[in-house]
Amino acid sequence: HGLVGSNGLFLASDFRTYVENRTRHSDDLSRKQIRVYQLYSRTSGKHVQVLGQRISANGEDGGQYALLVVETDTFGSHVRIKGKETGHYICMNKRGKILGKLNGKNRECVFVEEVLENNYTALVSAKYKGWYLGFTRKGRPRKGSKTQQNQREVHFMKRLPKDKGDHHRPFKYTTVTKRTKRGRLPRLRPMPGATFF
Repeated sequence: HGLVGSNGLFLASDFRTYVENRTRHSDDLSRKQIRVYQLYSRTSGKHVQVLGQRISANGEDGGQYALLVVETDTFGSHVRIKGKETGHYICMNKRGKILGKLNGKNRECVFVEEVLENNYTALVSAKYKGWYLGFTRKGRPRKGSKTQQNQREVHFMKRLPKDKGDHHRPFKYTTVTKRTKRGRLPRLRPMPGATFF
């Protein structure tokens, strides 16, 4: 192969080019890995949530909008992240603004996972080098152009949803029926003076 030099060793520069070429166009034939997890924001103390086009880091642990579907290409650490509830992908436009899009095929919706020395994860845009996904203390998105890897705003902790174990339990109709009836009981109480036949 063109990657191996005359001395039989890999040429670093050629390998770098090979990696860049392989990752520049996402390989649709590769099997994608799909995981569901939450991203805990180090600054806001809450979770990244996808509310359609609006993205924030104010999600509650286990909240429906904080569940993220992460699609990983098998080659490299390139990921696409979408809200499980809304189906919108987290993307970054050319102005560095974070927003949700329904079509995640655009390269603006691809991030590269970087595991940092402090065990936090940072997500850098695959299209705009050096621009990170980040949020303020109030959970508002930061512009990518104003982020750096060492800022707390771009540090996240991956967390499994807290009710993860419940998904694998058998579905029992009885509990749902009871819960539904219990919720409706107050409405069935007779008004003072009313008679039921």
